[in-house]
Amino acid sequence: MAKAPSRGEKASEPAGTKLLGYVTLAVLVALVALPLLALLQRGARPELLAGLASDDVLEATVNSLVTSGLGALLATLFGAALAWALERTDVPARNFFRAVFFVPFLVPPFIGAIGWLAVFGPVGYANAFYNRATGSTGGLVDLYGPGGIIALLALHSYPIVYLTIAAALRGVPASLEEAARASGAGRLRVALDVTLPFVFPALVAGFILVFVSNLSDFGIPALLGLPERYEVLPTLIYGYLVSGSTDDPLGAASSIGVVLLLLAGGALILQRRLSRRLDSDALGPDPEPVSLGAARVPFATLLSAIALVITVAPVAALLVGALLRAPGVPLTPENLTLANLERALVAPAIIRGATNSLLLASGAALVCGLLGATVATLIVRARSRLGGVLDALTLGPQALPGTVIAVAWILAAIPVGLYGTKAVILFAYTTAFVALVVQTVRGSLANVPVAYEEAARLSGASPLRALRDVTWPLVSPAILVGAALVFFTAVRELTISALLVAPGSETLGVVIFNLQQAGTYNVSTALALVVAVAGLLGVGAIALLGRGRRNLWRGLS
Repeated sequence: MAKAPSRGEKASEPAGTKLLGYVTLAVLVALVALPLLALLQRGARPELLAGLASDDVLEATVNSLVTSGLGALLATLFGAALAWALERTDVPARNFFRAVFFVPFLVPPFIGAIGWLAVFGPVGYANAFYNRATGSTGGLVDLYGPGGIIALLALHSYPIVYLTIAAALRGVPASLEEAARASGAGRLRVALDVTLPFVFPALVAGFILVFVSNLSDFGIPALLGLPERYEVLPTLIYGYLVSGSTDDPLGAASSIGVVLLLLAGGALILQRRLSRRLDSDALGPDPEPVSLGAARVPFATLLSAIALVITVAPVAALLVGALLRAPGVPLTPENLTLANLERALVAPAIIRGATNSLLLASGAALVCGLLGATVATLIVRARSRLGGVLDALTLGPQALPGTVIAVAWILAAIPVGLYGTKAVILFAYTTAFVALVVQTVRGSLANVPVAYEEAARLSGASPLRALRDVTWPLVSPAILVGAALVFFTAVRELTISALLVAPGSETLGVVIFNLQQAGTYNVSTALALVVAVAGLLGVGAIALLGRGRRNLWRGLS
């Protein structure tokens, strides 16, 4: 009968687990390290780096920093205010508001941009109503250009800040706030002297996460910036690769990718240091909520109005746009039609894109589910020195712009003949999304007692057999949740697909983007509506599968 090592015994790593660890490491090196090394090798050449001083690159860099930074600032301010309102006050229906205000994060940014253009575009409903009422021709709001990009980047990223700040607020020791109030300090003084020092690292960490997310976004700047010739780094890379406007478009894209890689890497290191500080500061029970008194109902009404505008308006606009015969026509019964939805569901190009997306997303979910569960197990369970390396290889790409991952895979795929195939998109999806499974599964693994595996090993099972027969079945719901998150993230993805797509391998995101760029607004709106609703229903199903919000929020954030 096999003997399980005792808890205090320093046992060597079992041969089977060691072999699994090395095989997993080899897979991750191929999926993560080699493409990034190819990017660095190509993009860090002196002659290419010198091209970063060109006018178009400098202008795009400034534009990226401005839109990403200001968008992150607005998202941080709104997310922090929302976290305080929902976590530190006695506002009614807090769980409802938490769910509703998270909706913009679940809708792909480029689809959200299409919805907002249906409201505030040149022929959008709000602008058309304003023009008819006032006789103006300029509209109420112009979303095109930097202002619209900043606003929509903030709207789609503030939930990241909310999650970060909410966790920090729940960790503020209630005893310190009570002691400050007992000493005569007012609410403002307590907030500045006690609460703010505890949540300040979370504020900075949230800002960094949103900044990196904004820096990598392609859809919003492409839809709102390209018509105004307003370039950011992701759209500049796209322009280089699609139009071939430079002598060495792949080299130019690689050098910009190196810059984005360094920016994201530095931000990730800073955010990780702040996260460790947040973990050490999370002490004590939840503080007592602030009583709003007579303002409780008016405050809830205000939150409802804000939620209605930022969550319901763009989705409703997608619905109306999908039903209208043409953009900008009045919303009357004779102008309503199902033809746009019919075309969105039966057009050959759209069916091909949907088929490709479903196949690639399913493949990514399967590969990420198996690989992510293995990595999480090796990190949490196995006595492996590779744990830190595996952790970095899986979680590192989560902080990288999708543009960087796409360019890295272009460089890695060309020498082996994979460029232009669906396989390279699948590999890029796996690189980008495997962390969703790792983050979801490792929390569940930590809650499974080690004694179960020790009992299996005492009965003669090998370490791998104990994991297969005991541990993995217990965490299978978490694995399914993580794989489902990968599926619904990949099926709506645009940034990676837009750079790796080839004729015949178009995905849903690319099809919607191309329809929008071609001026087929009503059909693109109808298809965007179908994708948005399916995605929301899918994520809702994941939440039910996960039996709570914790694993879902951890994976998404």
